Amino acid sequence: MKQSENESTFSLPDDTPLARELADLSARKRRLAEAKVTFTGQTRVMTVSNQKGGVGKTTTTVNIAAAIAELGGRVLVIDLDPQGNASTALGVPHSADVPSIYDVLIDDFPIADVIQPSPESENLFCAPSTIHLAGAEIELVSQVAREHRLKTALDTFLAEQEHAFDFILIDCPPSLGLLTINAFTAADEVFLPIQAEYYALEGLSQLLGNIKMIQKHLNPRIHVSTILLTMFDQRTRLSQQVGDEVRSHFPNGVLKTVIPRSVRVSEAPSFGQTVITYDGGSAGAVAYREAAVEIVSRGAKNSEEEKA
Repeated sequence: MKQSENESTFSLPDDTPLARELADLSARKRRLAEAKVTFTGQTRVMTVSNQKGGVGKTTTTVNIAAAIAELGGRVLVIDLDPQGNASTALGVPHSADVPSIYDVLIDDFPIADVIQPSPESENLFCAPSTIHLAGAEIELVSQVAREHRLKTALDTFLAEQEHAFDFILIDCPPSLGLLTINAFTAADEVFLPIQAEYYALEGLSQLLGNIKMIQKHLNPRIHVSTILLTMFDQRTRLSQQVGDEVRSHFPNGVLKTVIPRSVRVSEAPSFGQTVITYDGGSAGAVAYREAAVEIVSRGAKNSEEEKA
């Protein structure tokens, strides 16, 4: 039967969950395109840490780094995890014969001699991890000033740089050994990714206790500045409850942005990329870019408050 001219053709309703999600994503992309950030000229050193594995720690490190570099900031990622996943995601070679952060910690190599540019961005660099780092915990025991090896090397590196880095992100192993202690001693800020699931909250008090111990004995400057909820599922009550619980304990530290579960985010490292370059328009990439804008803006705001 022929359709009459005044009959409308079928179209997808614009009030379906999928349509609303796509409309929201488009609006967020427009806001990101209009977002303007200011870098203070000071280097922010952040250790990305959580003693619980599987919370998106390395994924957060590399994607936030790539997103900040996209905004125009110079970023160095220090891969302090023997697994070397951050180095892989940033497309940086890290075979056994490559000079790495191990050589800095154990053999006093200058950091400048081991960092490599990432193909992700001209603003993004990485001090890679290699398999040798797996034995560094044992080797560090006999080193002089073993807890301060990274801080000493980093202070020297920053003092010699003609062009300052805006951010240094240190990716830690999921344990409190000498590698993680070196990261806490070298950093000013702790960036804490928390998975939006019940068990993620259980180890939080232990981690905060360890940070207080570091503050007391090794680094009084260190503090939890940034908390990011990862693997967040808007459809579940549990994710909402975990988010509310974390925000009640850290009202000023938790970013407004949450990172959703995303296939694209999981796929990107297998191509030696972050999700920012792998699929920059995906929901996961947009969320990480929004989080990066928040982090940079918070730093600029705090800097202005200090001047005032």
